[in-house]
Amino acid sequence: MTDFRTALHSLGVWDTELPSFDPSTAPADPLTLFHEWFTAAAGAGETEPHVMSLATADEDGRPDVRVLMLHDADARGWHFASHATSAKGRQLAARPEAALGFYWPGQGRQVRVRGRAATGTPEESYADLHARSTGALASALVQRQSEVLESVEVLAEASAAAWERANAEPETASKTWTLYILEPSEVEFFQGDEERRHVRLRYRRDGAGWVRELLWP
Repeated sequence: MTDFRTALHSLGVWDTELPSFDPSTAPADPLTLFHEWFTAAAGAGETEPHVMSLATADEDGRPDVRVLMLHDADARGWHFASHATSAKGRQLAARPEAALGFYWPGQGRQVRVRGRAATGTPEESYADLHARSTGALASALVQRQSEVLESVEVLAEASAAAWERANAEPETASKTWTLYILEPSEVEFFQGDEERRHVRLRYRRDGAGWVRELLWP
């Protein structure tokens, strides 16, 4: 416990010069600003800027969160994919409301997205899976995500069979692989400040447009 607390309290935050952000110059829609911030994070060498947290709730309303990859962000919303039979897939089927969180520490920036998740078409899900690597296809072909695993040996056997199939049949489909699109109702942009005067700009859906609001840090 002592080592943990020593390590915890020894850590600093934002030991680099942070970019500035003037919310008065922000675009009218959040997608444009997200694209700008994402491109800046990638250009600044942020590690895996496309990695995000996805929060859902189960049938009892208990929150759940995990880290996964962003597949796209367009006028429809923020795209990600998983098995419909996974824990997140079952939770989204029962309670489509969800949230995403991005954090780019080198920029001192966060983006939070809240909204309702819809599923893409089977054709879109197929295209999403086959735009990825052979390893991603092999993993998807195992098709037992979130189930109880008997042993690591069982996983190794199933994975080997899936890799063999993925290499032999690269066009094969995974019946449960599903593309999800989070249609945003709120998007918040957080710019950290060394003096703790953080800038928080929230876009809130209002009919076909967006209302922009500053929030206290």
